[in-house]
Amino acid sequence: MNIGLLLVALVGGVTGLLATLYLTISLPLVLIWKIYRRITQGIPLTK
Repeated sequence: MNIGLLLVALVGGVTGLLATLYLTISLPLVLIWKIYRRITQGIPLTK
């Protein structure tokens, strides 16, 4: 195969993997943080 094509595929795969990991980790953490603030300070979940 062409080395350029392999490089583009590798960069695209790594980018997709990093985006997926970010979303998988950040969404639960934000929800946990909002629930924690709701319990400790009485701040609504929508703020």
